[in-house]
Amino acid sequence: MKRYSRVFTYLKDYSGSVLWYFVTVVLSIVFSILSLGMLFPFLQLLFNKEGSVGMAAKQSSNPVIAWVNHYLQHLISSGDQFYALGIVCILIIASIFLKNLFVYLAARILGPIKNNIVNRFRIDLYDKILKLPIGYFTEQRKGDLMSRMTNDVNEVETSVVGTLEGWVKDPLSIIINLTVLFYLSPRLTFFILICIPIMGFVIGRVSRSLKKQSTRVAAKSGETISAIDETLGGLRVIKAFNVEGLLRNKFISTSNELLDARNQIGYRRDMASPMSELMGVTIFAGILWFGGRLVLSDSIGINGALFLTYMGLFYNIIDPAKSISTAFSNMQKGAAAIGRIEEVLNAPVTVDDNPNGKKITAFAKSIEFKNVSFLYDDAVILKNINLTIEKGKTVALVGSSGAGKSTLADLIPRFHDVSEGQILVDGINIKDYSLHSLRNQISIVTQEPILFNSSIAENIALGMTVAKPEDIIQAAKIANAHNFIEKKEQGYNTNIGDRGSKLSGGERQRLTIARAVLKNPPILILDEATSSLDTESERLVQDAINNLMNNRTSIVIAHRLSTIRHADEIIVLKKGEIVERGTHESLISQDGFYKKLVDMQEVK
Repeated sequence: MKRYSRVFTYLKDYSGSVLWYFVTVVLSIVFSILSLGMLFPFLQLLFNKEGSVGMAAKQSSNPVIAWVNHYLQHLISSGDQFYALGIVCILIIASIFLKNLFVYLAARILGPIKNNIVNRFRIDLYDKILKLPIGYFTEQRKGDLMSRMTNDVNEVETSVVGTLEGWVKDPLSIIINLTVLFYLSPRLTFFILICIPIMGFVIGRVSRSLKKQSTRVAAKSGETISAIDETLGGLRVIKAFNVEGLLRNKFISTSNELLDARNQIGYRRDMASPMSELMGVTIFAGILWFGGRLVLSDSIGINGALFLTYMGLFYNIIDPAKSISTAFSNMQKGAAAIGRIEEVLNAPVTVDDNPNGKKITAFAKSIEFKNVSFLYDDAVILKNINLTIEKGKTVALVGSSGAGKSTLADLIPRFHDVSEGQILVDGINIKDYSLHSLRNQISIVTQEPILFNSSIAENIALGMTVAKPEDIIQAAKIANAHNFIEKKEQGYNTNIGDRGSKLSGGERQRLTIARAVLKNPPILILDEATSSLDTESERLVQDAINNLMNNRTSIVIAHRLSTIRHADEIIVLKKGEIVERGTHESLISQDGFYKKLVDMQEVK
């Protein structure tokens, strides 16, 4: 039951409602038993001649049965058998009404609890994804994470939370009914208690393999979502390289494996309910045979009417037993989904916010790297970095692909935390600042523009709780974006589509620059912001970047070295270490690694 500890934790928040649910369930079971119990006086009236009820009242050793017989005799003496039959029928209707009333109330109480638990799962999973460091997602397939947030949460809803009723109502129904049956005939009930564990063992054997198959289904479902995501994102390349057939065959193979796994689960799950019904009816028939012999031989002290009532109460156990077997099968299936969700929820958050951290309201002096090293899975990405970036200066990071440029820049807003050393902002370790206030001082423009499926104005004002229209327009003008926005049919209210698909590359990039302008941060990180643009777009974007960099501290990750000639300092990285540093002119004069990089680009 470890897998379900989080479900039980959520249930604690609804302890009052759970208590009321428990009460309504017990009352519904009690009135269900009473409605079936009315079979006894009904059968007594139907099969006994006048006067024999009174005789039975005197002869029965069971006080409850003796009281029922006595009450029937009183009804008959007050009127006649038809009057007594009418009273019994009214009592049956009343019992059924009260039973169904409490069944409805139980469902009314449980429904919101189940929905809230699923909602908590979904929100906690989303919250955890927002808190996890960026490095976590480099090791995960996006499609698999999406599958965990959708398919696995849905599986928890149907297989685990959906069977919460079976965790309470069905066991209680079996226990209470067995108690009544034991009271009516201990000998027959002992016979039932011997048979039920055998039934449970067989159902358990069928259900045990469901968990393994469910894990396989979840994994294959994640693979199919990843394949769809990659296909939608790379249609141009797929068509250009004529690999539609290759990808189709790969997708069909994965989809068929998913189909096979789901079929295997279906075979086992669907077997549980009919098998439990067959075994229940077999036990029922066995009791009919065994109990009938005892009644005919008059060796257990109950007559035919009471025996038929007993059998009706026993049949009341079969449906809950079937439900429990189905719920157990579903729980095995849902355990795999919970396990996959727990992997994300229990993933370590390596970049923790400091709840008592200082709030940095302004950047005053410098950013300083002191003996900074960064390792990822024991691989050294940065080694012994010492660097000071003064306020208002522009520092460029250059080097070959994989040299550690982006990682070094990502350490400043704490997308990763250093493995060794420390980073100081105005002389204070960035870990001593609150994460929110630190990132408020920084804006980032990345190589790939990150935009959302909403309006142009909403994308520019991202993160700003209150942004005036005139401020948005001014930011767009500084970013050289106002002119193309005005040409759109709905202007700043134009929806830009998924990831800005309705805009060109240069237009998307200028929107991200406008966003950074509106935020107006003192620290700016530019991660190869123009490397993927054509010449005209690059010129417009570079002009916008120059406007953005005015009076700001800038860290520029440069791909095209011509764009950082005027940087105050150029840091040359090679295999995670600083190998050269200085201005463009001084580095050229050193005739070292930087000059080789420049020469290579000029040759191109």
